[in-house]
Amino acid sequence: MTYTEAVDYIFQHLPMFTKIGGVAYKADLSRTLYLCEKLGNPHLNFRSIHIAGTNGKGSVASFLSSIFMESGSKTALFTSPHLRDFRERITINGILIPGDYVAEFIEENRPNFETIQPSFFEMSFALAVKWFSDQKVDVAIIETGMGGRLDSTNVILPEISIITNIGLDHQQFLGSTLAEIAAEKAGIIKPNIPVVIGEHNQQTDRVFIEKAIQTHSLLFWAEDLSSVEDSFYDVENNYLNLSLMILSGKLIQLQSPLPAEYEIKNIRTVMAAAEVLNQSGYSLSDEILANGIKNVLKNTGLKGRWQILSKNPLIVADISHNEPGIKELMKQLNKLKYNHLHFVLGMVSDKDSFSILQLFPKEATYYFCQPNIPRGKDVEQLADEAHEFGLQGKIFHSVEEAFRTACASALADDMVLISGSAFVVAEII
Repeated sequence: MTYTEAVDYIFQHLPMFTKIGGVAYKADLSRTLYLCEKLGNPHLNFRSIHIAGTNGKGSVASFLSSIFMESGSKTALFTSPHLRDFRERITINGILIPGDYVAEFIEENRPNFETIQPSFFEMSFALAVKWFSDQKVDVAIIETGMGGRLDSTNVILPEISIITNIGLDHQQFLGSTLAEIAAEKAGIIKPNIPVVIGEHNQQTDRVFIEKAIQTHSLLFWAEDLSSVEDSFYDVENNYLNLSLMILSGKLIQLQSPLPAEYEIKNIRTVMAAAEVLNQSGYSLSDEILANGIKNVLKNTGLKGRWQILSKNPLIVADISHNEPGIKELMKQLNKLKYNHLHFVLGMVSDKDSFSILQLFPKEATYYFCQPNIPRGKDVEQLADEAHEFGLQGKIFHSVEEAFRTACASALADDMVLISGSAFVVAEII
């Protein structure tokens, strides 16, 4: 079996939530445990850090991966979704899992797949931990998929659990209130394992406190472990410059190539996690932390987080796709000066489009499109819903056509923004 054949098998035979939606969601750990047992339980052979949350998981995971790489550790990263290549989900020190390894794994384990019919995500996690174990990594940064308690990744025994934040997303699976969603995310909190929560929230704090009491886990809020003394966006060099005061009274200067203001919360969460890890015996110095933050793109290859594709005109791609994420994106957008905004917009069908569309600026020109996946929202329906909120634009039958037209229409002092779905961004970058 070649790598191409293996990928064809994966996409054709294993149900993938990000493409087809809820029918691919399998809410229990039995298939993951079965696969791991068949593989010799590789997920128990290395140290790990577990990350859940509604938004910011990918950034936090990538920052931490970069920090551990700067410390000299052989560092694995399991994240999702991928934007261009399936192998982006599974890396060691920024290197994609080899195609030959993927092909061999799929060929050897096809009988197991056909016996239990795992989801795409369950298979991907099993593949990742097997490779991480074979390569004898020092630490693996593991990002959950959608939830926490019943997420495939929740079989690991991490050094620390991290929950970035809680917002309304995937309510049909995780619950209709913030407290219900928090309870699902809190499922990654393990007995006697410390947990860092990225943000305080009146509706969810009690959920985490009660879970931590049940599991005898030390609980930390990132917002309590540091304060922002200064921050500014260096537009010319596309850096976020940040001064953080930590509890010891030390002022730490950080420079992030992920420049959006919403990354400040993610960086504070990362710094809090590093402080807790250092209390547990790690040696992540200020220099290692600063270099890890600064070199995150070079070390991990992270894409789609306020990613600047061009400056004249300014073209930005951002994978924000739910209400809390879009709110943060709009805050960042409002900081910029431009003549006119050209917005390439596509979504998936199971998002609450009405809560999202009302957040977008009415003065922009919209280029409505549909990502090329079964789960993509019908572009005519999207345009009709957008018009109800005063958003005006034209319909395009491909993301590429929408993007090409937006770029051709934009003047040098205009801005082109691509957002609404990771799959729209993926087709462009």
